[in-house]
Amino acid sequence: MTGPRHADSYSPARRSDQFSIGTPRVLVVEDSETIREMVSEALTDVGYHTEARCDGDGLEQVLDGMRPDLVVLDVMLPGRDGFALIDVIREWGEIGIVLITARDGLPDRLRGLDGGADDYVIKPFELAELVSRVGAVLRRRGRLSQVIQLGDLTLDLGAGVAARGGHRLELTATELRVLAFLVEQRGRIVSANQILNGVWGYDAYDPNLVQVHVSGLRRKLEAHGPRILHTVRGIGYRLQPERS
Repeated sequence: MTGPRHADSYSPARRSDQFSIGTPRVLVVEDSETIREMVSEALTDVGYHTEARCDGDGLEQVLDGMRPDLVVLDVMLPGRDGFALIDVIREWGEIGIVLITARDGLPDRLRGLDGGADDYVIKPFELAELVSRVGAVLRRRGRLSQVIQLGDLTLDLGAGVAARGGHRLELTATELRVLAFLVEQRGRIVSANQILNGVWGYDAYDPNLVQVHVSGLRRKLEAHGPRILHTVRGIGYRLQPERS
């Protein structure tokens, strides 16, 4: 399988709390209809305006009409491949690029990043990870707010500071990264493996890392309010504030 992994377990919650400056526009260029539709739906469900194309034909006209903030771009496309299309996209200004690639070798990864891509995911991938990486690129480019308010929890990604109920949380750097990932996936159940991929990267191998850091993070969160970081037994974790 070369597309999203465990896609049937991904059930994004449609959000009304996407903290955006306007509505970010994301263009998905992917020749696989299944992957294209799943990625587009996942990005739409977190509040982005999404359009999709199966190849790079007429990309210049699409960019001119849509003016996307970010392009999710498959590398192995018919006709002009993703590497060639990076140059086209870059001619249209400050547009974020997240590559989708089955080529996991270092030379190909460096070719994409050195060519102008902001980030990449390797097939098969978790939809939750792709959504998180898209959000991270949009934040770096100023298209999503760096400050996220979730109930009584405040996360300032620019300053690297979190607070709950007005009390600053003394988090380690890793706990802050775990919290940022969970906030990005707020309301969803995410597995330990998804957190490993999203926080530590593809070389991470020890699921106990997640348990240790989630436990520490939960303890610090609960020092200033009721439980919002829940364990879903046998599946994973969900960050969800209590409904008032």
